[in-house]
Amino acid sequence: MITELQMVLRLVIAAVLGGLVGFERERHHQPAGLRTHTILAIGSALAMCLSIYLATGLRDFAPNGDPARLAAQVISGIGFLGAGAILRYGINVRGLTTATSFWTVAIVGLAVGAGHYVAAVAATTLILAALEILDRVEKRFFARLAFRTINIKGKDRPYIVEDVKKAFSALNIETKSFNVSKDLEANEIELVAIARFPQTQDFDKIVADLSHIEGVKEFDVH
Repeated sequence: MITELQMVLRLVIAAVLGGLVGFERERHHQPAGLRTHTILAIGSALAMCLSIYLATGLRDFAPNGDPARLAAQVISGIGFLGAGAILRYGINVRGLTTATSFWTVAIVGLAVGAGHYVAAVAATTLILAALEILDRVEKRFFARLAFRTINIKGKDRPYIVEDVKKAFSALNIETKSFNVSKDLEANEIELVAIARFPQTQDFDKIVADLSHIEGVKEFDVH
């Protein structure tokens, strides 16, 4: 039967492992960081410890106890927290990696709660390696292939849309979609483009060329 001291030890180990992943997410300014991952790992480890205790320590009262019952509820319930970490910016979706780390850290906590320390440490090491190393690989080889949302706001005037499209063409910006909305009373226009920048993109030139378009007041790229 699992003792109270063993439970405390497992909670501490789970907190450390969850905190390591949370620290990495915190450095990348994600909505769920150090505290969230740490608390999640502690909670899942405690759930596993209690599940084991209820199934083994109370076997005389409940001979059919299942030590995996609480663990199964943790795995299914963590989806609600993960969904809260997913945010949408235009056509881009952020938070999927954090949601995935949520789910995995919860299982790391379950592993620690079950006493599988080596597997939990190995899993945490692999998670951190995936977050750090693969993040660099993605930024180096795939970031330029992604589409981005460009919002342009300004004063409405004849041919401003054509001027923006000409600027995109001159900058070799590939446009997937281009939406226009106008405020007739305020005489303002907003252009939203889903576009992909060239491999040799020069943000300074993009900023300069878009800023020089007559009527453009502000724009952002994300």
